[in-house]
Amino acid sequence: MGNLGPMMVEATWETLYMVGASALFTLLLGLPLGVLLVITAPGGLWEKPALNRTLGVLVNIGRSTPFVILMVAVSPLTRAIVGTSIGTTAAIVPLVVAAVPFMGRVVEQALHEVSPGLIEAALAMGSSNWQVVTKVLLAEARSSLVRGTALMVVNVVGYSAMAGAIGGGGLGDVAVKWGYNRFQMDVMYISLVILVVMVQVMQWIGDSLANRFSHK
Repeated sequence: MGNLGPMMVEATWETLYMVGASALFTLLLGLPLGVLLVITAPGGLWEKPALNRTLGVLVNIGRSTPFVILMVAVSPLTRAIVGTSIGTTAAIVPLVVAAVPFMGRVVEQALHEVSPGLIEAALAMGSSNWQVVTKVLLAEARSSLVRGTALMVVNVVGYSAMAGAIGGGGLGDVAVKWGYNRFQMDVMYISLVILVVMVQVMQWIGDSLANRFSHK
């Protein structure tokens, strides 16, 4: 199969495109979601029990829905945004929908690790809620947030492989269409190796940045 090399390169770039774009949008949406889950909770900076419960239910629904089902369920939204539900760009929509609830919980957990004493001290010195969020909560949780982001990206890589298997393109599409359906096992194994290497590199970058930001 003479075109194996170019095909794998193209599939790898498609996967990187899906993962990169999805991770960016997930971070932009998941970070505020996690902050809201913390500050609207009982005893939070902006107590809103009804909003907190609603967000919690939505997050739990998103996290408990299998990705393949979720991808089909949000296909009308995908078509409304992208114009089609098939293809690499279209796969970004369900990837983001699946990853945002996970990222929201990751951010929530990271912010809960910040010492309440620091928050109380900031409020006592006259800091606004916005200042407490940006200069205390997010600043003190940087290391945990970076590790959580790396974990989210790794999960998106896995989701992207499933998305590719059902029309999203990328390495998942190649592994199934050429490796599994045509019994070309070398294609499937190469796709798997590339995905594993991708995950290892992303995890290493995340751990390195987290250690750099760590106060320990």
